Amino acid sequence: MPPSPQRLVLASASPRRLDLLRQIGFEPDVVEAADVDEAPLKDETPRRLALRLAGAKAMGLAARHADSYVLAADTVVALGRRILPKAESAEAVRDCLQLLSGRAHRVLTALNVIAPGGRQSRRLVETRVHFKRLTPADLADYLASGEGVGKAGGYAIQGRAGGFVTALQGSYSGVVGLPLYEAANLLAGLGYRRP
Repeated sequence: MPPSPQRLVLASASPRRLDLLRQIGFEPDVVEAADVDEAPLKDETPRRLALRLAGAKAMGLAARHADSYVLAADTVVALGRRILPKAESAEAVRDCLQLLSGRAHRVLTALNVIAPGGRQSRRLVETRVHFKRLTPADLADYLASGEGVGKAGGYAIQGRAGGFVTALQGSYSGVVGLPLYEAANLLAGLGYRRP
């Protein structure tokens, strides 16, 4: 009797995470966002926030998909200990970019995988990103594009903001939202076989 097919759940509403997962040959059976309050707790560090949110997203869906591998991720942009918000307006995008202009910042993406039966693994991937000094024209053009709204730290590295990056140490796909090497290894480590 052949083994029953494995199911994969991507706990995310992000089309970027789905595209990244497909890029390495993984096709989730279910794509579903977990309902999690993403507000930082008092005195929570960027690392702890990313790990807590990825864990909460995975746990939130694992109960409904007990027969599946659940993959969740959360990305936090940090300047020192300061957590930059997911920019929900053009003003918030401008505020974030003005802070990041001419400086290095960290992008922390936490992964959490829960296997059928409840075993889980997690990983935090930290990437250092350096931005050029942004001119008023850079800011105006980026704000006019609308690209940064809804993005952690107010920018999308896979879009126009890629032109602001002077150096990157770490995982490019992690900055986009899903570190592929680590995601594939966590899934494999818990027994998931790519179809």
